[in-house]
Amino acid sequence: MKVVLFCGGLGMRIRDNENIPKPMTTIGYRPLVWHLMKYYAHFGFKDFILCLGYRADYVKNYFLTYNECESNDFTLSEGGRRLELLKSDISDWRITFVDTGLSSNIGMRLKAVEKYLAGEEYFLANYGDGLTDLPLDEQVAHFKTQGKVASFLSVRPNLSFHVVHSDEQGRVTALEDIARSHLRINGGFFIFKREIFDYMREGEELVNEPFQRLLERDELLAYRYDGFWQAMDTFKDRQALEARYSNGDAPWEVWKRQELPASTKVTERTETSVQLRSRAAR
Repeated sequence: MKVVLFCGGLGMRIRDNENIPKPMTTIGYRPLVWHLMKYYAHFGFKDFILCLGYRADYVKNYFLTYNECESNDFTLSEGGRRLELLKSDISDWRITFVDTGLSSNIGMRLKAVEKYLAGEEYFLANYGDGLTDLPLDEQVAHFKTQGKVASFLSVRPNLSFHVVHSDEQGRVTALEDIARSHLRINGGFFIFKREIFDYMREGEELVNEPFQRLLERDELLAYRYDGFWQAMDTFKDRQALEARYSNGDAPWEVWKRQELPASTKVTERTETSVQLRSRAAR
């Protein structure tokens, strides 16, 4: 299955003097979108389609000049002429970069990459701004057994607000921590049959009109999950994720639980840095 990642938003609420797409906001050594791709790759999904918009050049250049050494162990020898990567991130990933418009909504971005999904019975999609430790293989298995057109992750909102229960006169009958309430939200992490495009019309937002049509035909699933899930919508969210990463408490790094040794890659340092990085990224 291919993975469609929406990477074209402006990310106005999270900017910290950085004019970059929100999925390129860093957590530790790597941008958020890399953490997402690493998560999907852990479950065997390594064919990505990036829906670009705002600062598409920034996303493209990041991967075109990708440096495996930044987040992997390596051995340098022969006076710096020989480099041996002891682990590799993206050597077996396939990434398609598609400009889907500067001001397009999510539905329009998905529609723009329809042709790159030809022949796919199922595909995955993601807002590109949230992380989880969800056992993705279990969600996929559930989706396939149910036979519906679409599925999304249903999570508890991790917000510091309270749900207010009151009568018509405004008298409060109860206050409830929203994170402990019965309320659930759309956490993204979509799975679609290719038939999703039959429910979409030009210019529509994905979860508005198309999802309403799916509801009317009983073709929409909400996969409930109460484990770790965190969106990066604000600068405060970024700080929380960065703090978790810095403290060694990053639940979304599921690949570290059973990491297998990668084959050693040997590179002659006499090549240019771009050639070096391009080879590692193939």
